[in-house]
Amino acid sequence: MEGQVIIAIGREFGSGGHEIAELIATKLEIFLIDDKLLYDLSSEKKIPYEELKKYDERPKVPFLSRTVSGYTNAMEEHLAKMQFEYLRKMAEGGESFVIVGRCAEYVLKDFPCMTSAFISGNKETKCERVMKKYKLSADEAKKLMKKKDATRKAYHNYYCEGKWGDSRNYDLCINSSQIGVEGAADVILSFVERKQKK
Repeated sequence: MEGQVIIAIGREFGSGGHEIAELIATKLEIFLIDDKLLYDLSSEKKIPYEELKKYDERPKVPFLSRTVSGYTNAMEEHLAKMQFEYLRKMAEGGESFVIVGRCAEYVLKDFPCMTSAFISGNKETKCERVMKKYKLSADEAKKLMKKKDATRKAYHNYYCEGKWGDSRNYDLCINSSQIGVEGAADVILSFVERKQKK
């Protein structure tokens, strides 16, 4: 593909969204931004990676933070803003990349080269994937899925105008249980290719 390409992947936990993003990045031979972003920020800001990881993709906890004259002491909010600035800087610099989560479809909405996709899946398929990956029982997997999705939803809806997973906020919404990881990656790549030719 020619020119700058940015692909933002939102995902339900267990849907294979991260694997889809990895596959797309590999096929296009472009950056995948996930934890790499935290490592870069850790190095740049001289903050331990483990400290940043604790607050990654989490909403601000109101009763544990305060805001005075527009300034907050919430590390969750500071990290979110650092990540959003990082993404904008990458995009403005002409870099092509795939980004997983972090409100990217909203943060980078003004870049015409950005395509956004939300990956969902059937509950049973997602549960099986989580059980296998994390070696959990079905009940444990379901609880983890519920917790992770609730956190992602709260984070997203705190920083974005549109709601997490609402099809109106994405270029594509794909049920990975129906076509698999490879199929979902191919659909996104086909969409991006057609969008470039338009």
